[in-house]
Amino acid sequence: MGKKDKQAKVSKEGLRTFFRVFYYIRPYGLQFAGGLILLVLGSLLFMIFPGAAGEMANAAAGESRFEFTVSDYALLFLVILVFQGAFSYFRTVLFAIVSEKGMADVRKDLFAKMMSQHLSFFEDRRVGELTSRITADVEQLQSAFSITLAEFLRQIVVLIVGIAILAWLTPVLSLIMLLTFPVIVLLAMLFGRYIRRISKKRQDEIAQTNTIAEEAFQSFQVVKSFANEWFETLRYSKSVDQVVQISLRYARIRGAFFVFIITVLFGGIFFILWRGALMVEQGTMPLGDLFAFIIYTGIIGGAIAGIGNLYTSLAGAVGASERVMEILETEGEIDGVSKTEVKGEKIRGGLQFESVSFSYPGRLESPVLEDIDFSVEKGEKVALVGVSGSGKSTIVKLLLRFYNPLSGQIYLDNRPVEEFDLKAYRNNFALVPQEVVMFGGTIRENIEYGKPGAPEEEVIEAARLANALEFIERFSDGFDTVVGDRGVKLSGGQRQRIAIARAILKDPEILILDEATSSLDADSEKIVQAALDNLLQGRTAIIIAHRLATIRNADKILVLDKGKVAEQGKHEELINSGGLYSRLAGLQFESIN
Repeated sequence: MGKKDKQAKVSKEGLRTFFRVFYYIRPYGLQFAGGLILLVLGSLLFMIFPGAAGEMANAAAGESRFEFTVSDYALLFLVILVFQGAFSYFRTVLFAIVSEKGMADVRKDLFAKMMSQHLSFFEDRRVGELTSRITADVEQLQSAFSITLAEFLRQIVVLIVGIAILAWLTPVLSLIMLLTFPVIVLLAMLFGRYIRRISKKRQDEIAQTNTIAEEAFQSFQVVKSFANEWFETLRYSKSVDQVVQISLRYARIRGAFFVFIITVLFGGIFFILWRGALMVEQGTMPLGDLFAFIIYTGIIGGAIAGIGNLYTSLAGAVGASERVMEILETEGEIDGVSKTEVKGEKIRGGLQFESVSFSYPGRLESPVLEDIDFSVEKGEKVALVGVSGSGKSTIVKLLLRFYNPLSGQIYLDNRPVEEFDLKAYRNNFALVPQEVVMFGGTIRENIEYGKPGAPEEEVIEAARLANALEFIERFSDGFDTVVGDRGVKLSGGQRQRIAIARAILKDPEILILDEATSSLDADSEKIVQAALDNLLQGRTAIIIAHRLATIRNADKILVLDKGKVAEQGKHEELINSGGLYSRLAGLQFESIN
């Protein structure tokens, strides 16, 4: 995991963070206010029941304070039940609207914020951790707004109204009961804080477990090829066992908490029942009042126990809100993510690296690039070659502005790249990687990723130019063929041609080919190379290649060695120079022979 989550505390800071989530509730403020009003009305109606039941008992004994018969009280109960049911129904619906729509907005903004982050944001965090933030944490907030918060407020209303009624109805017994309140509330808060810390640790362990499962599922071919099913199962089992240990500890603490609360409450109720029975025996209190008092005491006791439990749930929601808001308030590399295309000025495609040096964050003592100087004219095809770790891919990352150079400057059409709007800048590039990233939809959707909403004829033409139309039409569903998770239903060559069609549809000014044919067999490479030739026409291109035979016709070849440009020139020039390129070519062609 990247940054370790801070422990959520129900402090002023924690509550401020939690209440910032109310920004997402504001558009549904009318429904939220309506739900609160119905909640209060329903709670007040509910508190009439015990008093009315006591008065009904008094009426049966001929000691009622009011001129109501037992039948009148029965009718009153019926009316209360009808209104109580109506209030509960509409309250539930209103709070559901608030929580579902409000938390949907949170999820959308959270995902959009993640999409707008720097590349380092994803390198510092595991996929399971981010997935847990957008699922488990948001679900915890949704539960808080739809159920927990409403129940917490309802118990508060019940507690306050119940105490007020008891103080009016039986002041002596009320005083005895209230002596236990401070101790119970204090212990509930202490237990709640401890339980919340364990709950947060449990959530983090669940996120870790999700990460292990997702990595195994995403890399199942590697797992199978190494026969490491047992290893992944063991790794997942250990993580699950850790979750179980924490969960059982969590359950034991909560169990101890409930045992204490229940013991104190029932002990208090029995003691008060005995004192009340003595008062009835002495004639200082009607039997119906004792009956009502017992019910009110039970309700208030339940409210206290409920508040302690709900407090821990709300405290957990505070922790979730901190983790969610931490991401939402993290500054991204772009201001926001929207469908609106940022229209930048049309570029020509000339590039220049001037004394560029770079080290990855956290490894500043290990330079990856040192004083890189080269230029690319509009329409030129420039190849980057060198052994693994020489800095080829890093140059592409700097060119796409995934990172900024530590020193030096990169220019596009003689302008520093920082002067361009980032989204508009990247819209001028297209990348065809070695390992093609396919989304689990249809072939059409994967091609349209280069230009969402493109007309049908443009999609077909892009597929034709990429030499993909023939194999697409052989599928029974054609462009609507589902490619499977990460494109598993297509061969490597087919995935490459889909990626090329995607790039053709985007129609970029600058094309980046990252070893686009290195993993293909000879027949597939020939077809894909023909498609690449169509794609390269009239465009500036940066080509990373290990197979030197594929870059013979490049306008310029840069040979990188330990982060520096060791040589540059055309293929024939470099072969005849007897330098590093010549030695690499000799090794490759010797291996082929």
